Amino acid sequence: MRDRNENRPGYKKTKAGWIPAEWNCIPLEEVACVQTGLAKNNKRNQKNPIELPYLRVANVQDNFLDLREIKTIEVEKSVVERSLLKYGDVLLTEGGDFDKLGRGTIWKNEIAPCLHQNHIFAVRCKKDELNSYFLAALSSSNFGRRYFILSSKQSTNLASINSTQLKKFSLPLPKLTEQQKITTILSTWDTAISQTRKLIDVKTRRKKALTHQLLFGKVRLVGFQDSWKDFFLGDLFFERKETNGDHLPLLAITGKRGIILASGIDRKDSSNTDKSKYKRIAPGDIGYNTMRMWQGVSAVSDLEGIVSPAYTICRPKETVNVLFMGYLFKFPSVIHSFWRHSQGLVSDTWNLKFHHFAQIKVKIPNVEEQKAIARFLTAVDDEIKSYENKLAALEKQKRGLMQKLLTGEVRVNT
Repeated sequence: MRDRNENRPGYKKTKAGWIPAEWNCIPLEEVACVQTGLAKNNKRNQKNPIELPYLRVANVQDNFLDLREIKTIEVEKSVVERSLLKYGDVLLTEGGDFDKLGRGTIWKNEIAPCLHQNHIFAVRCKKDELNSYFLAALSSSNFGRRYFILSSKQSTNLASINSTQLKKFSLPLPKLTEQQKITTILSTWDTAISQTRKLIDVKTRRKKALTHQLLFGKVRLVGFQDSWKDFFLGDLFFERKETNGDHLPLLAITGKRGIILASGIDRKDSSNTDKSKYKRIAPGDIGYNTMRMWQGVSAVSDLEGIVSPAYTICRPKETVNVLFMGYLFKFPSVIHSFWRHSQGLVSDTWNLKFHHFAQIKVKIPNVEEQKAIARFLTAVDDEIKSYENKLAALEKQKRGLMQKLLTGEVRVNT
């Protein structure tokens, strides 16, 4: 892709691309120290160990930390001081999946003392030359990601960089005052993104609590008082076994994205050429992965199409609301029932065919209350989705702004 600064008056060509003439292009190692993390040692070889919290790749996300689950590590006291994280360290991930490569965020002593895994680099900037927030933004920008990917060691689905490659990272570097002004501008988007992300988390946790209360009758919606009744799932659903739908689009049933066009899945098409035995699924059906129902892989369909014979298709009877049942089938205690009724010797062969599915008992309200609960939960989902869309828009805006500010395409007044 053409550099948008190419041959512009007042710009020069460097290893970092075309940048303003007064900017420098400097390897990271000249303006920062790269600290590698710790690997878990054999406890039997430790003479004087101390147990401390430490960060893993899973904790380091793009521009934020996920600290909901923190592990600990036992290390020799003698290595603790030189391995501790310090306020202002830029955390960069060594790799893993391509999207994990070079994730950057700032350590603010959220947990003290704290160490970091050997798959995370802690970059300590020279304060009079490199602003930590500027480096974190640069590493997560398109420019930074491109460098990490091109310099990484890659396999089919994984990529990683080592400390030597990181140290050679060529930085397009303005004066410190301009770095600080750029990061101040970007922080406006960071604040909005952080607030939106927290709001999504709060609403998601609230929805989880409400779902449990509503689906099991612990809280009733206004106007409903009738007792709930026990039913076997076989009393509520027929099995749809229609085939010969070759003219219909091929669909896939996913755990998180619901029922989607198979072409929307980023993996090689392994379906048979002959699809005469593939099963028809219609809007309002529930489809589930026969061998993964014990993991909750089911969804309500909005589409008509065909799916692999590996799926089971359930057509609801008039006494049941399919959206209510779709929510119910995602709840942990119900998924546990699917696990208990699955057949097979080991997890790789466990399956829940319809005749076993039909034997599972659930307690549900009348269909009108089911509809009301489904409407309520759908409204909650729609609200969360609106905030997720807002988050995606803010992140897109920030990426576009970063591209212009961090390459000098747009300059700031200092």
